[in-house]
Amino acid sequence: MGKIIFYESRNFQGRHWECSTDCMNTFRHINFCNSIRVSGGQWVAYEKPYFMGYQYILGPGEYPDYQTWMGFNNCIRSCQLFSPYRGSYKLRLYNRPDLMGHMTEFMDDCPNVWERFRYRDIYSCNIMEGYWVFYEHPNYRGRQYFLRPGEYRVCGDWGCHNPIVGSFRRMRTLM
Repeated sequence: MGKIIFYESRNFQGRHWECSTDCMNTFRHINFCNSIRVSGGQWVAYEKPYFMGYQYILGPGEYPDYQTWMGFNNCIRSCQLFSPYRGSYKLRLYNRPDLMGHMTEFMDDCPNVWERFRYRDIYSCNIMEGYWVFYEHPNYRGRQYFLRPGEYRVCGDWGCHNPIVGSFRRMRTLM
C-alpha cells in the first residue's frame, strides 16, 4: 500500500496532509507543497488539479524541498498512485506525428535519445508494455512525463508543448 505526505513548509514542517489513494484536487487539504515524504508506492504528482500540468515522478523517500523532486514551484494540486509493474517493457518512438516517419523500438532505459535515435524531436510514440518516464533533457533531467501503455499520436498527448525528448527510462518499483 502506498502513502504520500505533503507538507506546506520545507523540511517536513508546518501543516501536512497524508494520502493513500489518487486525489484529483489537493487544494482542499493543503494550500501549497514545499516538502514530501513517500513511504510506499510509486506516485505521480501534478502541478494542476485533475492530473494536469507538470508531472513529478516520486518513489519512496524524502523530498525536503521542491527542488529535490525537480519541481518548478511549490504547487502540487493532484496525485496518482501506481501499482508496481513487473512485466516486460517496450516502446516505439517516431519522428513524425501519428506514428509516422522513422521508428525505433526500445526495451530499456535511454540516457540520451539523440545518441541512440539520431533525432531530437519525438512527435509520437506507442507504449506497448510497461510504464515509462520521458525527460526533457539528456541524463534524466528537466520536465518529466509519465506514460502508460497506449498510443500517443502527438507530443501533446503526453502533456508536453514541444516534441523534444532528451532521455527516458522504465518506471520500475525502484527508480
